Amino acid sequence: MSAVLQYGLYLIILVVLAIPLGKYMGKVMNGEKVFLSRVLVPCENFVYRILRVDKDEQMSWKRYAGSILIFSGISLIVFILIQMGQNLLPLNPEKLPGSSWHLSFNTAVSFVTNTNWQAYSGESTLSYFTQMFCLTVQNFLSPAVGIAVMFALIRGFIQTKKTGLGSFWVDMTRIVMYILIPLCFLISIGLISQGVIQNFSGYETVSLVEPITTEDGTVVTEQVVPMGPAASQTAIKQAGTNGGGFMGVNSAHPLENPTPFSNLLEMVSLLLIPVACCFTFGRNVKDKRQGRALFLAMFIVLVLALAGVAISEQAGTPQLSQNGVVDLGTVDQAGGNMEGKEVRFGIATSATWATFTTAASNGSVNSMHDSYTPLGGMIPMLLMMLGEVIFGGTGCGLYGMIGFAILTVFIAGLMVGRTPEYLGKKIEPYEMRMAVLVCLATPIAILVGSGIAALLPSTADSLNNPGAHGLSEVLYAYASCGGNNGSAFAGFNANTPFLNVSLGLVMLFVRFVPLVSTLAIAGSLAKKKKVAVSAGTLSTTNAMFIFLLIFVVLLVGALSFLPALALGPIAEYFQMIV
Repeated sequence: MSAVLQYGLYLIILVVLAIPLGKYMGKVMNGEKVFLSRVLVPCENFVYRILRVDKDEQMSWKRYAGSILIFSGISLIVFILIQMGQNLLPLNPEKLPGSSWHLSFNTAVSFVTNTNWQAYSGESTLSYFTQMFCLTVQNFLSPAVGIAVMFALIRGFIQTKKTGLGSFWVDMTRIVMYILIPLCFLISIGLISQGVIQNFSGYETVSLVEPITTEDGTVVTEQVVPMGPAASQTAIKQAGTNGGGFMGVNSAHPLENPTPFSNLLEMVSLLLIPVACCFTFGRNVKDKRQGRALFLAMFIVLVLALAGVAISEQAGTPQLSQNGVVDLGTVDQAGGNMEGKEVRFGIATSATWATFTTAASNGSVNSMHDSYTPLGGMIPMLLMMLGEVIFGGTGCGLYGMIGFAILTVFIAGLMVGRTPEYLGKKIEPYEMRMAVLVCLATPIAILVGSGIAALLPSTADSLNNPGAHGLSEVLYAYASCGGNNGSAFAGFNANTPFLNVSLGLVMLFVRFVPLVSTLAIAGSLAKKKKVAVSAGTLSTTNAMFIFLLIFVVLLVGALSFLPALALGPIAEYFQMIV
């Protein structure tokens, strides 16, 4: 019962905080006055003068998309060069060498696309300079791109017979200055108060409480403890649905997530903006029911997924309990599968984090998903396979779900023989083609990428486990990159030339194909006139539409991935119980 209350508390805190944030975000992006306007408006105008940006510019969808592609391309090149040459740059007290070309490409793509997949251990691979000026900077910029595209789509719905979707540069400036920086400042202060490190000190060597004897007889009495500016990166790691940890084991590390309160703060932060985007959408399209409908569709799937992971992990496995003979519970710890989980967090918090981080395109972890039960690990994998639309990333989760909403109204329109409409705009063949690209980009990338990888003998060398679980490790890796998520089954070593390049290409495809398709939809909708609501108009706010939307999302995921899942986690589950 206490675990159920714990799950409920996490969800309530999340929604209570997201509603006012959604209203605030809507005001900021509309240029309305907010409590930070007196301080930030002069700073905002100064940025426009320096960059020579016209605050009132209205870009066409093609120019908006072109700006994003050029901006992301330049970011990618600079990121790669800094990584490869970090040994020549300052703030490298451990004298770490430059990264290989393929790891630099993979990491740069990962952070520019808001995936934050890490095929390396952060504290032993990247210098402070690279962590701050590459990872942390992109942790602000890449989520801002997703939010900007979401607002461009909103403008496409509310404008009539126009071509402009706003200015990408204005949108980026406002998102970073008014939303991400203030929010992350508050989160950083909270994390530092809990003991998350924030310094530029060199790594420290400390004595072990109890010496360790290795297999070859060597007695180890000391340990190297990494230092660095972790709190500031952890804040944007969570709030921007980035997920790339300062430490290799991410938020399972006691210096990145030391207490129950820091754990709660980080866990709520990773879904805060994606949930708020639903309420922002309803406010800015001037129909709050539309935002609530999308929120409820996402929230219902999230709760079902959380229940599935929690039940599976709490039940453990027949092998752990020796078919019920052994009681896995203790005075301070509920029974179940505790492998790969921090004792200080337990199953409830670990299961909640695993569900939240894969529902959002976040990817941070406080437990090792590779150690989850077959079904407990399958559900986070499936959340990513659905296209990261169960709240998903900042902005991109919502516009991905709107792609499914367009698909849903089109299917419903076919059933009754009417031209489908959504938010007063007719959905015609052009919008449908673009919506299909939005919805199918993730399944195509994951299945093609993982299929090619599974055929190569070299992939087996990266696996920590054989058989069905080994296939799950490969499938999870491509699902994570194909969903712009970034989490991993910890047993999979992806730092090889083929995997770094192939996973990087998957991340690029899944980020920019839906992004450009969404802007094309926005540009087309902006040119259309509003259609009056009639008796035959399909309601997109009632329970029937919410059910249809959930059904379409799950149908696409089930039809696309059921065969692959049957060979991986489902096969492993039956091997476990037989």
